[in-house]
Amino acid sequence: MPVLDPAAESDLPVLICAVSGLGGIGKTSLASYAARQAVREGWFPGGTLFVDFRGYDDDPVTADQALLALLEGLGVRGADLPQTPPSQYALYQRLLAEERRSMLLLFDNASDPAQFTPLVPGTDHHRVLITSRDRLTALDARLLDLDVLKPEAAADLVARSLRLTDGRDDRFLREPEAVAELGALCGRHPLALRMAVGMLRERRYRSIASLVEELRGDGDRTRALGVRPVFEAAYGQLRVEQARLLRLLCLAPTAEVSGEAAVAVAGLSDGRTFSLLEGLAAAHLVTPVPVPGGEVRWRLHDLVREFGAGVVAGDTGLQEEGEAARERVLAFYYRWADAADDRLRWLPGRPEPERFEDWAQALAWLDEERAGLVAAVQWAREERFADTAVRLSECLSEYLVWRRFFDDWATVAGTAQEAAHRAGDRRSEAVAWDNLGLVLRETGRAEEAIDAHTRARDLYQDTEYLDFVAISWDNLGLALQDVDRGREAIDAHTRARDLYQDAGDRHREAVAWNNLGNALRKAGRVEEAIDAHTRARDLHQDAGDRHREAMVWSDLGIVFRRAGRVEEAIEAYGKALAIFQEFKDEYRAGIALQNLAIAHERADRPAEARAHYLQAAHAYTRANAPTEAANAQSAADALT
Repeated sequence: MPVLDPAAESDLPVLICAVSGLGGIGKTSLASYAARQAVREGWFPGGTLFVDFRGYDDDPVTADQALLALLEGLGVRGADLPQTPPSQYALYQRLLAEERRSMLLLFDNASDPAQFTPLVPGTDHHRVLITSRDRLTALDARLLDLDVLKPEAAADLVARSLRLTDGRDDRFLREPEAVAELGALCGRHPLALRMAVGMLRERRYRSIASLVEELRGDGDRTRALGVRPVFEAAYGQLRVEQARLLRLLCLAPTAEVSGEAAVAVAGLSDGRTFSLLEGLAAAHLVTPVPVPGGEVRWRLHDLVREFGAGVVAGDTGLQEEGEAARERVLAFYYRWADAADDRLRWLPGRPEPERFEDWAQALAWLDEERAGLVAAVQWAREERFADTAVRLSECLSEYLVWRRFFDDWATVAGTAQEAAHRAGDRRSEAVAWDNLGLVLRETGRAEEAIDAHTRARDLYQDTEYLDFVAISWDNLGLALQDVDRGREAIDAHTRARDLYQDAGDRHREAVAWNNLGNALRKAGRVEEAIDAHTRARDLHQDAGDRHREAMVWSDLGIVFRRAGRVEEAIEAYGKALAIFQEFKDEYRAGIALQNLAIAHERADRPAEARAHYLQAAHAYTRANAPTEAANAQSAADALT
């Protein structure tokens, strides 16, 4: 730690280095190691003085008590010790000033600057190293915050500790995946890891995986790992409002929340919430995580989160407080997810959604909150939250398919379907079955998708939402296309189109016309397909739905190419590409670019084809579609 070098330049009158972090994170170990290294380098020929302030114990060491220990370390004993504290402090400072050889003062485990401030030397040739669970921001000091270990370091700690005890213990070599999971279950917290290693030493002839299995099933890992006292001590030091916010954050849907989600959790003003968060961050019980745009998210360590949830679970009054906080969070997520979904589906002439001025803003908010939104939907398994959580799930389908987060979409739709079925909400269950069918189809499970859409159609027919039956018919047609049941697909899309026409729903009628066009093209009825796509395009243009217009242009390009009208196909793909790029829809832009490449290749223009394949590969990469990106890159390479 070069900052301790007495020869190093500093703007501070006395160079103090303060190491802070969560209890058990390794502050004392690091400080002791740094002190040994500094002495080995010859930086402190005057020696070192050490005091453990026991700052988080019931009876912490005071400055006056520490002073006596320091004077003894300086050789002051018996009759040489002044009788009054002022005289003792004066002697202490004089001895340090007269000692021209640099000394290192290591003040460990301090909780309050009042414990050590009177003990800081008044000269600049000594150094002070302090450890504390709190970030000592009131000090003029170099501050070093310790975080949990990296995954590789956590695994290495387990390996080295087992080898130290028994050089023949090779379990860490035989079970690398179990070691990694053990690190995760311990939150990569050094003290928790050391406790887990102790448990492994006791069970020398049992696998690491067996301990992982036990910890995974334990309701309170902090107790099982023996680190609960650390968190109890930290929690006990908090003010009432800070303790309340910590508990409520532990009940949030994810370990990391945005500032506005934290405000919803707290049920307080922005300013009061952020003040409390900053206090918790200073105590290293939450971690501020800067994100682009100058915002900050707030993350809890896994073991802190489990500890806090356990505190709530053990008190009926705290449980009621926690349930109210979860309702606030769910209402917050639903309000803004609904507004973002309205923006993604917005068409000219409709009311302007709240908050979000364009697609980019809506998508950015949904991206930031996605983990919390998906986790909050899973609260639908609890009766108290089921209704709002199911409605929240319906707000996420357009976004999740847009971003191609199919795993999340399946989770959201599956949870909503189960909850709606339990509640007897047939309309919401039908919506969920339809969404499940769409994600099943996107992931190559078309037969299961057919069953899901059929269930949705039948449920809708048993409710007053008969206009929704057309949606299920249209979605069913898409799945039927995927399994080459073309005649049935054409019939399904035709039924949907007719139902939409009867209902006067021109927007969805356009969607059905386009889907019908694709089914007709696959059946070889090219001219009918062109007519269907053209009708869809015109309807979307009339409605001002440019994004869906682009989707139709893309499909028109395919059918033009099938008809041998390559130049018209290229023109159609170009129009689709321009609109997709306008909306920053990278995946569909990749499709348009790939189709352009294919058309140019058919027209014997290999240079243009290769350029478009490469652009498609880049677009797919940005859209998190690695398989498609690799295929486009391979096609480009084949034209080299």
